[in-house]
Amino acid sequence: MSEIGKESIIEQLKEKGLKITPQRLAIVNALVKLRRLHPGARLVYEEAKRKKERLSLSTVYATLNELSRHAIIRTLQFDKMENRYEGNLEEHINLICERCHRIVDYRAPIAVDKREVEKSTGFSIADTRLEYYGCCRECSETREAREARHLEHSPD
Repeated sequence: MSEIGKESIIEQLKEKGLKITPQRLAIVNALVKLRRLHPGARLVYEEAKRKKERLSLSTVYATLNELSRHAIIRTLQFDKMENRYEGNLEEHINLICERCHRIVDYRAPIAVDKREVEKSTGFSIADTRLEYYGCCRECSETREAREARHLEHSPD
């Protein structure tokens, strides 16, 4: 799996003619550190602010949007939770826990050939995103433990 890396992001910023500012570096460092969490802007802001005191939340939003616009990272937009950001641009499934909102990447063993889809349908594909919603292992175990305790204490 291709992981988001600081050097890779910095190289891509340079290739696209974007300045490497101290604020952007703090944001990039936060993104790399938090990559497995698919962080939201506020979490990136809190982490980046530890390294760069003079940083605003609006700068974080603007930088994340710019990185996404230049296809360096991907923005995951949701109806019922804040946007999240990920650096894994390879084809994969996002497993999204409806209880804790954790997002985990799962590499699907079978990939769809986008060129074949375009050829057979005439549909020009710009981007893909596959998500499975449910309950992560930790939340499932917590729910099962609660249910077991409830059954133990309920009158017959």
